Amino acid sequence: MAIRNVVQVGDDVLRQKCFPVENFDEKLWTLLEDMKDTVKKEQGAGLAAPQVGVLRRVVVVDVDEGYFEFINPVITKQSGGQNGWEGCLSVRGKSGIVERPMRVSLSYQDRNGEKHELNAKGFFARAICHELDHLDGVLYIDRASHIEKA
Repeated sequence: MAIRNVVQVGDDVLRQKCFPVENFDEKLWTLLEDMKDTVKKEQGAGLAAPQVGVLRRVVVVDVDEGYFEFINPVITKQSGGQNGWEGCLSVRGKSGIVERPMRVSLSYQDRNGEKHELNAKGFFARAICHELDHLDGVLYIDRASHIEKA
């Protein structure tokens, strides 16, 4: 597929709330494939559609547990807490300490519109929370207790 340009902080698209996906078609599949190629090239843990200029509720996460595609994701439950360093492909050259839940439960759809549920913990939960924030125009720097240049 294609590597897409990753939008950087300061671009208004990163601060907008994304629209739900209603059409599970080739356009969506192309977006997902492009996001997969982009996150792998950038060596990120995840990527949200607004980071490539698309205001849709679409996220990919690439962590030790595997590669995941989440369409219209919603966190249905969270518990515990963890503090840790985060960076972002849209906020280059910085990292910050962010508090996130230790465990999350997620409901979402796959690329074909099928509904699923998933439980995640640790870094996987952190990556999900970070990417889902993007869908509501929130960046990790808004939540960070401390930020440093990387």
